[in-house]
Amino acid sequence: MRGVVSSAGDDERVSIEIANESGVAVDEPSIVSAARFALDRMGVSPLAELSVLLVELDVMADLHERWMDLPGPTDVMAFPMDELDSARRPDAAGLGPALLGDIVLCPAFAKDQAKKAGHGLLDELHLLTVHGVLHLLGYDHAEPAEEREMFTLQNRILADFRSATAEAERLAVQRASDSKVLGAVGLEHSDHPEPSDPNA
Repeated sequence: MRGVVSSAGDDERVSIEIANESGVAVDEPSIVSAARFALDRMGVSPLAELSVLLVELDVMADLHERWMDLPGPTDVMAFPMDELDSARRPDAAGLGPALLGDIVLCPAFAKDQAKKAGHGLLDELHLLTVHGVLHLLGYDHAEPAEEREMFTLQNRILADFRSATAEAERLAVQRASDSKVLGAVGLEHSDHPEPSDPNA
């Protein structure tokens, strides 16, 4: 499945395109939400564009070997495009969207990691998505100090994302309950009220 989930013009939000070519059914909108939350938290310009691709094990193994010179598949890879800070003239008219980069996820690989970590696949994909976003923004974990900084930030973003998601779900349940009660007593108004009769 491939599709643009949001465009830069919609509420001034980063445009995120997601394509699931992995053969594993996942909640793509939830992955996009995790990416958007991380980008918003990191103050990324709404003119940025991000691509998320979910692939099969053999595709990830090929990418891992070709770009990292390491055998076998991995969980996530990030390919920054380095266009956000490119040398554009400051007086250039109509600056368009800039491509932040690509995040490639491998759900089949992540499934085993999720099991070992004791959580679900979607939680693991959220973690890997935030991890990929941070890599696109220049964070790394090659050195111990870098690793501490990146993983502390990653854990904070994930905890805040989970809290925000839980609160949004709680509010949705509350709204549905309120709507049901109001409807039972005849106070619920329709989202699409009937047009009033101008002759009445």
